[in-house]
Amino acid sequence: MSGPLAEVAPGARVGFVGLGRMGRPMLGRLVAAGYRVTGYDADAAVRERVRGEVPAADVAEELTAVAAGAAAVVLMLPDSAVVAAVLGALAGRLRSGQVVVDMGSSEPAETVRHARSLAAAQVGLVDAPVSGGVAGAESGTLTVMVGGEEADALRVTPLLSQLGARIVRVGPAGAGHAVKALNNLLSASHLLATSEALAVAARFGLDAPTVLDAINTSSGRSGSSEVKWPRHVLPGTYDSGFALRLMLKDVGIAVSLARSVGGAAPHAEETVRLWSQAAAALPADADHTEVARWVAERSGAAAGSGGKG
Repeated sequence: MSGPLAEVAPGARVGFVGLGRMGRPMLGRLVAAGYRVTGYDADAAVRERVRGEVPAADVAEELTAVAAGAAAVVLMLPDSAVVAAVLGALAGRLRSGQVVVDMGSSEPAETVRHARSLAAAQVGLVDAPVSGGVAGAESGTLTVMVGGEEADALRVTPLLSQLGARIVRVGPAGAGHAVKALNNLLSASHLLATSEALAVAARFGLDAPTVLDAINTSSGRSGSSEVKWPRHVLPGTYDSGFALRLMLKDVGIAVSLARSVGGAAPHAEETVRLWSQAAAALPADADHTEVARWVAERSGAAAGSGGKG
């Protein structure tokens, strides 16, 4: 690209595709920060709901409208296949100097391929997946893992700073999605391990909150013991807002990444196997924290109740 390109700062026009549980609060934060946002979702009911909840946003009826005049187009989509379909639909609509920001969990190799293709049209691509869940999207406290060309990443940093409290530049195109997959591999692993440990505690007659209280000031603590179990498993709500099948997809990406670089990852392979079994046993729309219920049922313990249920 030739000539200096301005930061995508408040006041800029931004397209936003994917207005689900994460996308809607993210869009709302950008509007509140002063961005002129045109949003789109493939689901008409979602579009209508967002119109009511974020009236300052322009919610388009056609996907191609998000690219018109936009400095950046943000994607918050479930997987690489959907990203490819959206970029295909926007082909010829994206203009030199625009930046696509893929904030979902995509396959790193596909992200590299898209970056090369878009670069040929002088369009930048930044992969910027997030961690922190719906609560983080609502509060703007997400961690954002940023891959892509440095100039493109710097241009969209003001935008990302409205969505996340920690913006971490991790490398070139695809690096953000690689780190996200590896993060979720760890998250999936320690949720399984924590759930198995609590199932053992229940069968021994121990009280789950008491066990967690001890673990959470000890070396076995994790995001699962400190957040997921207390907030979503113990109350029996299983309402983190992140689907079990999306977690399985991300762990699968991590395993594919390990294979592509020639690394052995037996623990990751076993994690995929167990999460696949949970996905087969649980409802199609199960929250990922419901893996704790699956573990408990397999062990004969009552999820979330320790030895008291």
